[in-house]
Amino acid sequence: MTTIAVMQPYFLPYAGYFRLFAEADVVCIFDCVQFPRRGWVHRNRLPGVAGQAHWLTLPLAKGPMNVRIADLRFAEDAEAALETRCKIFPALRDIRHPLLDAVRQTEGDVVTYLMKLLAVSCRELGLPFEVLRTTTLQIPNAFTGQDRVLEVCRQLNADRYINLAGGRLLYDPQEFARSGVELSFFEEWRGSQWSILYRLLTEPAGQVAAEIKYQT
Repeated sequence: MTTIAVMQPYFLPYAGYFRLFAEADVVCIFDCVQFPRRGWVHRNRLPGVAGQAHWLTLPLAKGPMNVRIADLRFAEDAEAALETRCKIFPALRDIRHPLLDAVRQTEGDVVTYLMKLLAVSCRELGLPFEVLRTTTLQIPNAFTGQDRVLEVCRQLNADRYINLAGGRLLYDPQEFARSGVELSFFEEWRGSQWSILYRLLTEPAGQVAAEIKYQT
């Protein structure tokens, strides 16, 4: 059975996101869709000085409202701007870590950068990192929502699709069954919601990895 996941490339997501890498044979980076400006592709929350949640947001170049995730680019001064934004978080000050070092290097396009961060996170967690960008599949624009995901499954000959618990509101099991694809969901994440960056800076990687694998 070939299991795939299809997920937007989140910026330093919470540990529960990484269950996709632990469970799926291939994680499809869903970059062929419109950039959700209030989502998690370009930002995440970390504890501030008093422990309250603050956004760490990537400095992006201005683009049209309907820009695809694949077409996102960094602002010209992105590296300096990101360094300034990192300084408000105590956990990111005066520390070296492979993931934090990768965060500070904003070369290339945004999706390549986000994939790099996911790869470094998986390496630190001891998880596989088999990915494919959906823009490489040339999915017709006529396919949207669930149909687009089913087309990804068809092109990759997948017979099982795994998603986080929130996907229960997006997908119809009967439609997947008619396409010969088993639809599976993780249970709600019971662990910390903090960014994987904060957790890997403040906890042993093996401990976080064990939590991820336990909840798959």
